[in-house]
Amino acid sequence: MKLRKPDFIYLYTENETLDIQNTDKAQLVLIEDKGLKVILKAKELGVCYLRLRWNEKIRTGVKALGDAWERGYGDLEWRGICPERNMPWYFLLSNGSDMERDYSQRFTECFGVETGCNSLAFWQCDSQGVTLWLDIRNGTRPTVLTGELECATVLFEEYKGISAFSALKEFSKAMCPQPYLADHVVYGSNNWYYAYGKSSHEEIINDSKIVKELCKENENIPYMVIDDGWQPNPTDAPWNLGNERFPDMKGLADEMKKIGVRPGIWVRYLVNGKDDEPRKVDTFPEEYYLERCEKVLDPSHPKVLEYVAETTKTLVDWGYVLIKHDFSTFDIFGRWGFEINGPMARGSWGFFDKTKTTAQIIKGFYKTIKDNSRGAVIIGCNAIGHLCAGLHQLNRTGDDTSGFEWSRTAKMGINTLAFRLGQNNAFFGADADCVGITGAIPWELNRQWLKILSRSGSALFVSCKPGILNEKELEELREAFRVASVQRDELVPLDWMETVCPQHYLLNGEEISFVWDKEEGNLIARP
Repeated sequence: MKLRKPDFIYLYTENETLDIQNTDKAQLVLIEDKGLKVILKAKELGVCYLRLRWNEKIRTGVKALGDAWERGYGDLEWRGICPERNMPWYFLLSNGSDMERDYSQRFTECFGVETGCNSLAFWQCDSQGVTLWLDIRNGTRPTVLTGELECATVLFEEYKGISAFSALKEFSKAMCPQPYLADHVVYGSNNWYYAYGKSSHEEIINDSKIVKELCKENENIPYMVIDDGWQPNPTDAPWNLGNERFPDMKGLADEMKKIGVRPGIWVRYLVNGKDDEPRKVDTFPEEYYLERCEKVLDPSHPKVLEYVAETTKTLVDWGYVLIKHDFSTFDIFGRWGFEINGPMARGSWGFFDKTKTTAQIIKGFYKTIKDNSRGAVIIGCNAIGHLCAGLHQLNRTGDDTSGFEWSRTAKMGINTLAFRLGQNNAFFGADADCVGITGAIPWELNRQWLKILSRSGSALFVSCKPGILNEKELEELREAFRVASVQRDELVPLDWMETVCPQHYLLNGEEISFVWDKEEGNLIARP
């Protein structure tokens, strides 16, 4: 299907459905350039959705792949045409199989919107055409337009004679014309998947020494990321001091640098109040909080953005050169990505600033972090990939792996690595999450996860409990860090159109296979 103007366009307000071609309440401008730019013009009109429809018979014998609202949850997959399936941001239609290796008869049609758009976009596909929904609400309420809104730039592309994975890589580059990438390869250690929040200044120093020793021959300095557990309240503010186990956050960063690692730190910007306690209402004025939840700060409020800026500056002033920010999508919407089938926001709530769309507000939050990071690497975790592309150097593309349950690592990690690897270095550096080494998962399984991550060309982070690995296993970890520190490999999934947990890949053009499950059924989740 070639890109052209839609056959039908409807604008939804709170109480009306308007045929945009037959109303004087609003005007839609469509500009055809490298894509189709969709610009809505209206004054003092509350708008909710745009629905754009292209009628054209879909080819038979194809499968469809969509993206996810934020992280993948082991649910990314190729499926047959399903009209009620909602596919966020982009989707692909492709014939054949990437396992065939003869791509002369292959075609892949790609439909999407450019990253950084001012709407939350999702697609539907049926046998007679495709539909694009642009959610331009403010929370669940209408956005009050004051003039012109550039909603999205729509892209259609068709790729022939190449694999579906190659098509996704090329289309990802087209969707993100200006990625914001780190100027060096990011890799190293994160303490979450063995410490799980129970750590200390001394333990981080020990972790730093271990990762430095493992990477001592690498020119590229590794990261040591301090995850949740350093601040006074678990997963909660304040962020301007450590707890009794972390008495001097600046001194800790200084020590880490002297050891020879790059200090990184975890933060959850928008929550102010522990889950099991009432919020302290005098911490911030009432208007700073999101209408949906009294413990979540409203990222549309100028003073909240000032707080985000100051928090970012504090972390950077302490000496942390990587900031991993977490939970923001869940905090704003009150739902995880796997719970969303259709529009992201539900209920009855809006933001403080009623003149901006939800997408504009979230982008403003991400941009505030970037503008005050002074060049520190930013990793979004539970961030919206299509909105943080161009603003974050890295993004966690899947839900948490595990240091204890292999079934979770296989479900979350392997799925997201394969299905979102096409976004790597096109949108941002992709982070499919850590290798958690606690001794609970057989090394024969974890070593494969370590190998595929280190050879994927994407970020490698390892959580390794000290004293768990023997000398041979430590040497394997040392080699993985060496490979990941330069990222010169190219990994391509082959059987991703047949399974949600691909086993067969091309590594630098040579076929390689992994055995993710054992006879006792390591991929089977606990009941």
